[in-house]
Amino acid sequence: MDDVRHVLVLPDRDAAEEVAEAIGDRFGVNDEPQLVRDALAGEDDAEDVQWLVVVEDPDSTLDAAALDEFVADWDGWREAH
Repeated sequence: MDDVRHVLVLPDRDAAEEVAEAIGDRFGVNDEPQLVRDALAGEDDAEDVQWLVVVEDPDSTLDAAALDEFVADWDGWREAH
């Protein structure tokens, strides 16, 4: 079985940190999510940066629709892979 990885895209670092902190309580995620700074392609302005929260889901137990709803509270979305 392939490992599943959910990538949640957030508008700023504060939102990403809040999501990374809250996801464990909400979904029972045991492994700490990885935060990644993602500069938008072609953008020179440091303000034009998205933050990614990468959540490993090796047992495929996280519900994609629930993650979509959860991250939307921070004006974010889940990248479908």
